Amino acid sequence: MQNFHKGSLEVICGSMFSGKSEELIRRIRRVEFAQLPVQVFKHSLDNRKTIEHINAHSGYNYPAIAAENAEAIENFLLPESMVIAIDEIQFFDKSIIDICMKLITLGKRVIVAGLDLDFRGIPFGCMPDLLSRADSITKLKAVCNQCGADAHHTQRLVSGKPADFNDPLILVGAQECYQARCRNCFEITYNSLAQVQA
Repeated sequence: MQNFHKGSLEVICGSMFSGKSEELIRRIRRVEFAQLPVQVFKHSLDNRKTIEHINAHSGYNYPAIAAENAEAIENFLLPESMVIAIDEIQFFDKSIIDICMKLITLGKRVIVAGLDLDFRGIPFGCMPDLLSRADSITKLKAVCNQCGADAHHTQRLVSGKPADFNDPLILVGAQECYQARCRNCFEITYNSLAQVQA
């Protein structure tokens, strides 16, 4: 009986400006060098710069299929693809987890990148489940915009001030409304004492 090898799940995570997309692109290029068929996806909410590329803050980019949900990714998948890369995976709902696990069962190498914490400092969407199932995790750190320490929080700013806990969860942007912050410099505004105690 022939042994069938299952695939793997690699998760790249961290705050904004930590180099997640850059690391994902680096791995994709290594896959290309190895001449393995690869497909690259991103969430369509990420429309910064161009919708048809993964765009790293460093200036690197790579062509990608923009998908609005996990079902769209499944519809675009080609059977010959051996490696599936997904950027901004935190924007997908939890059905993306089933897609990733199905691909792994089929022997695919799945590489995903996304924010592990939202702007409130709470685990972001599907990320906790993906992190707990990962074969390998790369947690990247940015540089705190305030003090220069290692940063793993994403600070959202509204008119130059820390965002409120009740603000909308998703607001696509870059330096104009986000900063990387360390734990000491990270701030969140609460409208009620009940949120502080929660």
